[in-house]
Amino acid sequence: MKPSAAALALSLAALAAGAAAPPEPCFRRPDTPIASLDPALAADMPSARAAGLVWETPLQFDYAARPYRLVPYAAEAMPEVSPDGLELTFRLRDDVWFGPDPCIATPDRRRRATAADFVYSVKRLADAKVSSSGYWLVDGKVEGIGAFREASRDPAAPTDYSLDVPGLQALDDRTVRIRLTRPDPEFLWALAMPYLSLVPREAVEAYGEQFGTHEAGSGPFTLASWRRGHRMVFVRRPGRDPARDRTPPPEPGEPAGTPFASVEYLGMADASTRWLSFLRGAFDVAFDISRDNWDAVIGPDGSLAPDLAARGVRLASEPALESYYLGFNMDDPVLGPNRKLRQAISCAFDAAQWCSLNRGRVLPSNGPVPPGIDGRLETPHPYAFDLAKARALMAEAGYPDGTDPATGRRLALTLDLGKSDQETREGAELLASFLDRIGIALELRFSTFPQFMRRLNKREEQMFLVGWVADWPDALNFLQLFYSKNQSPGPNRVNYASPAYDALYEEAARTTDPARRLELVRAMQDAVREDCPWACLYYRREFVLVGPDILGFRLHDFPIGAEKHWRRR
Repeated sequence: MKPSAAALALSLAALAAGAAAPPEPCFRRPDTPIASLDPALAADMPSARAAGLVWETPLQFDYAARPYRLVPYAAEAMPEVSPDGLELTFRLRDDVWFGPDPCIATPDRRRRATAADFVYSVKRLADAKVSSSGYWLVDGKVEGIGAFREASRDPAAPTDYSLDVPGLQALDDRTVRIRLTRPDPEFLWALAMPYLSLVPREAVEAYGEQFGTHEAGSGPFTLASWRRGHRMVFVRRPGRDPARDRTPPPEPGEPAGTPFASVEYLGMADASTRWLSFLRGAFDVAFDISRDNWDAVIGPDGSLAPDLAARGVRLASEPALESYYLGFNMDDPVLGPNRKLRQAISCAFDAAQWCSLNRGRVLPSNGPVPPGIDGRLETPHPYAFDLAKARALMAEAGYPDGTDPATGRRLALTLDLGKSDQETREGAELLASFLDRIGIALELRFSTFPQFMRRLNKREEQMFLVGWVADWPDALNFLQLFYSKNQSPGPNRVNYASPAYDALYEEAARTTDPARRLELVRAMQDAVREDCPWACLYYRREFVLVGPDILGFRLHDFPIGAEKHWRRR
């Protein structure tokens, strides 16, 4: 049942109850509940996007440039790379300031960020006690970082951050030198990831386990209030020069507009309520168009409905660099050792019916690497939808007609999901119906996204639905999801381990021969398509409705802290 206007008003009033109105102009958007603002724990896109508002990385994506490129952010210039490709040196800007925050012991509660802060931040990423899913960015790449991580594992002793890491050096107050174990052109992209944000040590030590609910960052915004699961408000950081934020110039004929003084995230699980909120102007953008509203918004030719266009609403649409999958926990005693069973489940997925349910918002997947990435395989997946093949594979797997010989009953498997809204439930029930065709009884377990991520990190789920949003535009960014050293809490959520695959990945990561690299990238895709640690489901096509008063908006595959670029007309 769709909410009435009165119910919508009550919902919005409840979210705002007891909270001061953020300063205008304010950008308002719905969002998935955010687990933490700790950049070391920014394992999902909502958390990474929010972390990008309050923390700074050495580099950032140029917001307007296509193809994507990097530009300095906390660094005053792009890093200098040594002739052998092993050393990267950069200087921090002199106007990167942490705070204001009570934990900073200066009269104005602010201090300048230093090279030592960056060294500390990377060590913290490697600290085994922090259990960051971002450790893969430096693991085996920064000289000496592995020894530091091993030393941090003792649960009975605090981590000694004075231990030297040869590959991380503060040459002076503002100059950082990173020494790599091998040339790695991709490492520059990592310097734009929220995981490698500069954080002040005194804030981590002052707030302890609550550090993720505070911030003493240097980014364009500061956290003003947070009611978990309901409302987050960010306001422009006091004392920060607005000129530091790279806002693209207005389009021809577009007014300059006014930068937003605040950003408000509102948690709202129901898609219909979000849609009504956008229509009445409570939200400035609609990032997801629900299936129920699709025909009222998008015409058969993919264009925006005339009534919305007449109101000044704009449609932005393009394929996203995202890959969604059904993950099989390779630790699981049923799924992990039984490749035929995983292949059977992959063959049971009816991509055409799934795409029909999702009304043109998704594209069928043929592997882990989405369209738009060099080296992606264009050939059909060997275990694409084929019910006869799925049933034959079930018999080969030891479950003829889905019968579990251990019980004499149907094989029962559990699927974990990180949301419980109507659209998620409908998709999960459709997936359950696909597996029912081959005799598998699928139990659906719904939870909040933070709970779901905690279970993933602890390797507790049997099967799960999740996606990977590209960190940067390169095939290895997707293929590292199968590298054994990246197992949970790293990005290899299925805990896949194959020495043969690892050898291909490691060669691809170090080769400087583009042709050989593409050859290896294709071989890795062939390997995981055959082994099926994933059932590859779909790629997402992005459709965003932008309110008539929003200026400077561009679709971006890496929208970390993107709100700093947008303006009110």
